[in-house]
Amino acid sequence: MAETKDWFVYLIRTNASSLYCGVTNDLQRRLKQHQSGTGAKALRGKGPLSLVWSQGANSKSEALKMEMAIKKLTKKRKESLVESQKPFILQ
Repeated sequence: MAETKDWFVYLIRTNASSLYCGVTNDLQRRLKQHQSGTGAKALRGKGPLSLVWSQGANSKSEALKMEMAIKKLTKKRKESLVESQKPFILQ
């Protein structure tokens, strides 16, 4: 039986090219919330928004740890993550 990931860490690009990092257990629902303005306040009025990177996590705890680590990265390192589309490895 294939292992499924219940949580996701994701990066969304705004119209100003900034990157927003978040965590969810339903990626499509959360993206729709952000696009409709009912998601994070930080993204309201910053559309159009596009999902540019995501990665599954084994637990909410793991996803939150990845989110915090990604938020601490420089913009250049986040852009590299998006460009490569490689998984983020917790250190």
